Amino acid sequence: MTDRVSPLLTELRRGTLTLAVLSQLKVPQYGYSLVQALEQSSVSIDQSTLYPLLRRLEKQQLVTSTWDTTESRPRKYYVLTALGEEVLEQLYQEWKQMSENLQNLLEGGEGV
Repeated sequence: MTDRVSPLLTELRRGTLTLAVLSQLKVPQYGYSLVQALEQSSVSIDQSTLYPLLRRLEKQQLVTSTWDTTESRPRKYYVLTALGEEVLEQLYQEWKQMSENLQNLLEGGEGV
């Protein structure tokens, strides 16, 4: 990968990571379980990217968090709020349309 492509890939991944994370928070997840769930779908995310993203999503009221201290190691669980579910659905619909349009353009067709 060239030095020119790397920043562009980072930019391309940024929005899709938000969608990927939101999609996995329909059920409560803690950081490591979320990383594992994403990796099972071949979506890699560093903890240095994940935790700031989770804090930003919480600040935007798209997710909420709670601490579980019943285990020997406390874990912070994140889950979608009702607003987060609505936003996820809107982002998903927009992503599907954009993906379809881009695929058509890249294959030599015209935008829909």
